[in-house]
Amino acid sequence: MTPMLKKASSLSLAILLAAGAGLAQAADKLSPAEFVDDASAKGIAEIEAGKLALEKSKSQDIKTFAQSMIDDHTKANEQLKSLAQEKKLKVSTDAELMDKAKAMILQVRDDSFDRSYANNQVVAHEQTIEIFRNEAKTSDDAALKAFAEKTLPTLEHHLKEAKALQTKYAK
Repeated sequence: MTPMLKKASSLSLAILLAAGAGLAQAADKLSPAEFVDDASAKGIAEIEAGKLALEKSKSQDIKTFAQSMIDDHTKANEQLKSLAQEKKLKVSTDAELMDKAKAMILQVRDDSFDRSYANNQVVAHEQTIEIFRNEAKTSDDAALKAFAEKTLPTLEHHLKEAKALQTKYAK
């Protein structure tokens, strides 16, 4: 891979993961609309990063993890979209997510794809878990609180898997 192509691939991943990792509000209580927007944006970022990992990675364990991210986050986003529609709240769209991602600055390193993906998955899932735990603890909306509580074990499992991959692909 040429250095330019390698940087372009790293930048694509960085933009997708920046959107997923950087949109979290502080640990303050989020409004239902803020939670739905943030959670759906993170889900889209996980799905898109997973698709990129399926395309770019040569490692079967990364591809297996990426497919799990696509499957689990697609299912969670469908559930969240249904809840949001009932409450007349808006979920993030791919276009909005890309606009937010382009507005963020992320340090792009010239690492291997697998290492970058694993490292970013740890960070993204730690931040996602934080907003879901916050929602589960502080939400006044029973349906969103239940969604957060139901989704947390899957996110925690993802974090455990991501940490194992991070250890495996560390320098």
